[in-house]
Amino acid sequence: MSADLFEVALFKLKDAGVRMTPQRHAILAYLLDTMSHPTVDEIYKSLEGKFPNMSVATIYNNLRVFKETGLVRELTYGDASSRFDANIEEHYHAVCVKCNKVEDFYHFPLHELESEAASSTGFKVHSHRLEVYGTCQECQIEP
Repeated sequence: MSADLFEVALFKLKDAGVRMTPQRHAILAYLLDTMSHPTVDEIYKSLEGKFPNMSVATIYNNLRVFKETGLVRELTYGDASSRFDANIEEHYHAVCVKCNKVEDFYHFPLHELESEAASSTGFKVHSHRLEVYGTCQECQIEP
């Protein structure tokens, strides 16, 4: 994890009046360390050894705070559990249809679509999201 990213996150939380607890610190550090776009259950399982008294509700509550302060994005894909992404840079996702793995990819010219959509529809575009669905490398080699 980049110390700079963590410091920026701490500043945003402090600026929003959010007190840093050990559990909040651990959840945030985990999210900033991983590129796997974890579910709440994955976060819980990874931290339960360190925080045996931490509940799933604590994780949900902290993720809500992180979303409200702009530190994470919640990714929903149909019926699957929500996944959380601490990478708030403009990027897109490739989703495996077999194992639900989510990977980031970047393609910067796509931001121009917002201007095109606004001019052709009259919408005031706030954001966009793109997912590409396929089979990850690991699932391609499984029988």
